[in-house]
Amino acid sequence: MNWKDAPIDGCPITPLTKYTDARGWLSEFYRHDELTPSLHPVMGYISMTHPGVARGPHEHRDQTDLFVFFNGVFRLHLWDNRSDSPTYGHRQVVDLGEANPAVAIVPPGVVHAYRNVGAKDALIINCPNQLYAGEGKKEPVDEIRHEDLAESVFVMD
Repeated sequence: MNWKDAPIDGCPITPLTKYTDARGWLSEFYRHDELTPSLHPVMGYISMTHPGVARGPHEHRDQTDLFVFFNGVFRLHLWDNRSDSPTYGHRQVVDLGEANPAVAIVPPGVVHAYRNVGAKDALIINCPNQLYAGEGKKEPVDEIRHEDLAESVFVMD
């Protein structure tokens, strides 16, 4: 596929505002009143990624991810795989983390991956709008793992 490098509809990347004082800093990354109800998180988790390691590319059928990039240096890759989207076929790549903290919303059908391109272990928070493996972890995981496909068109580098 020939991807067009451009922003992707429905994938806002919102810079975080840091409120700094003598103790350090604080930043709001989620406000109930700023998201449509379908995007409200139902769980949250934090993950650590070693330098040079990638997570993805994968996509979800129903889940929207709300990633918080605030630590380290990550290169986020997005591919619009939604045939009914006005930005179908677009690819977006952006560096996020400590120097460029932001929230990235990734809706269903947008293939996504990120790599820690920094020199140290780095953290990410995710607050998706679906429970991993459903209530009580009894449902199939909503994930299409393109990184497991030998002929994947979703190539990071």
